[in-house]
Amino acid sequence: MKTLGIFFGLMLAATPPSHAADGAALIGVWQLLSYQTEFQDGSPPRAMFGEHPTGYLIFTREGRLMALIEAEGRKAPSTDSDRASLLKSLVAYSGKYRVEGNRWTTSVDTAWNPAWDGTDQVRSFQIVGNRLTVTSTWQSAVNFPGAPLSRGTLVFERVK
Repeated sequence: MKTLGIFFGLMLAATPPSHAADGAALIGVWQLLSYQTEFQDGSPPRAMFGEHPTGYLIFTREGRLMALIEAEGRKAPSTDSDRASLLKSLVAYSGKYRVEGNRWTTSVDTAWNPAWDGTDQVRSFQIVGNRLTVTSTWQSAVNFPGAPLSRGTLVFERVK
């Protein structure tokens, strides 16, 4: 019996990262730890919203995703220029999601940027322990001058 316990312990330790084919491992609240942007043209990667962005990713059992990500150092606006800058330091959207292997697709029904309304946003992911690493597909970075093609890699930690 002791050998059987050791066997199962070793099997659990050797379990690969979760890809959550059914999406169950995603359900819950995840807090943002980092956000890096990689550019398709080979430009150096950048911390999208500074070294200490804030945000959350929430997956419900009913199949809804809500994402809110803010740049570090945001301040209350006092001018129209300040208000415009705030839009560039935020990503927020929600919609129904579905999981296929190590990817989820969100059918966006509301977003900080109306151009995302009605679109499908696809993300690949990997869960290791309490960490969720998310990578977006290549798309125009609307928060950068000229909207260059880029993809983000975000790291979240499960909120307890």
